[in-house]
Amino acid sequence: MDDLDRYLQKQMKDKDFRAAWEELQPEHEINLMLIKARAEHKLTQKQLAELCGITQSNLSRIETGAESPSVRTLQKIARGLGKQLKIQFV
Repeated sequence: MDDLDRYLQKQMKDKDFRAAWEELQPEHEINLMLIKARAEHKLTQKQLAELCGITQSNLSRIETGAESPSVRTLQKIARGLGKQLKIQFV
């Protein structure tokens, strides 16, 4: 478990935080997956953005949740990480 997971686990004990988090859960999952994948590849935002063909500022807005990425942008990011994008309903 990394620092981000520990922090989130602690924050989830607050009922107001938990309710807000759960309402925006899909967006948060995307943000966390991007941050973790970038960290696993030891890439800066600028490096990943260059690999993906997007701007660093765009990637930053996605990671912070200030912007919701399109499927096309998620595909670019996946390719930049050497991965495939998979979307499913569960």
